[in-house]
Amino acid sequence: MRIILYKTLLAVNVVFAFTLLISYLAVIISPGDFALPAFFGLAYPYLLLINIILVIVWAMLLRFEALISLIIIAIGFNHFSNYIQLTRGSGDKNNTYKVLSYNVRLFNFFEYNNGSTSEKKVIEFIKTQKPDIICLQEFFLSGNPTLEEATIITSLGGKYYSHMKVSGSGKNRFYGIITLSKFPIVGKGEIVHQGSSSRSIYTDVLIDKDTIRIFNNHLQSFRLKRMERSFIEELTSSDAKQSEMKTLSVSLRKGFVNRALQAQVLKEQVNKSPYPVLVVGDFNDTPVSYSYTKIRRGLHDSFVNSGYGAGFTYKGNYPPNRIDYILYDNSFINSFFEIIKVRYSDHYPIVAYFKKKN
Repeated sequence: MRIILYKTLLAVNVVFAFTLLISYLAVIISPGDFALPAFFGLAYPYLLLINIILVIVWAMLLRFEALISLIIIAIGFNHFSNYIQLTRGSGDKNNTYKVLSYNVRLFNFFEYNNGSTSEKKVIEFIKTQKPDIICLQEFFLSGNPTLEEATIITSLGGKYYSHMKVSGSGKNRFYGIITLSKFPIVGKGEIVHQGSSSRSIYTDVLIDKDTIRIFNNHLQSFRLKRMERSFIEELTSSDAKQSEMKTLSVSLRKGFVNRALQAQVLKEQVNKSPYPVLVVGDFNDTPVSYSYTKIRRGLHDSFVNSGYGAGFTYKGNYPPNRIDYILYDNSFINSFFEIIKVRYSDHYPIVAYFKKKN
């Protein structure tokens, strides 16, 4: 019996160590070429946790097999810091400006049947945060967009310039993306993602005598809401139909591929910017992904630089993960980053403090 348990544990260890190793390939292989690593990259934090548990189990048994997972973890240890930060940033907020990014999930307009939304709570929350720059994704308006935009700005204190891009969804409803700034807006633009409702806009704001460009993004989601079961239920239900599993995998793959293409288009625009850049928003992809790696190249991640603790920004129907970011280039000093655990959406708002280098 002991030999059987040993062989079973060893086999489980080899499988999970191998899948963790495969997940590392997600950052270098485009899903359009080969999608399998992207699936494991999505599961990276959970594969990492399982391998850590296996290391502990083998260590308690005083077995050298603990090295199997330990070595694999060490190979990809740089990914660990993209999820967990064990040291705090300087926390210096003097002479800085505050950037807030938040996917507001259409203010939960379609989540309830009683007509209630989270709009007032979200607006009040943002107002108390007093950010200098606000980037909202899955922004929702009901009624005349121009009038509703003005109403929200007034609710925030009326001290913001705005850049909004929305699309109509019928019944006088509009959804999209908006950037609000206490600093004057001197330029606006949109990045079109062909064949997708995903949006990216860039906004040039004048801070003192310097112009910076803010890219606000909501990249392709997996579009799993049409599934009757949650993500976990689909994967674990013993009676899950083969057709449902196939539909799930197709949706996931399509999401990976589309985001990789969008990341390429976005990165080209970032590289062309004549001004220092902040790249903000819901990327719908994790740090162990081709899209994130593509976008981040040449930029810094404010969570990695000055965040603390676990970096999960999404907590909805699917496994918690990190998919919201505030990236910046070498023109900025980032001193503080925070994930604010309020539940007005299936995303948490994130904030970062910046100042320009001399």
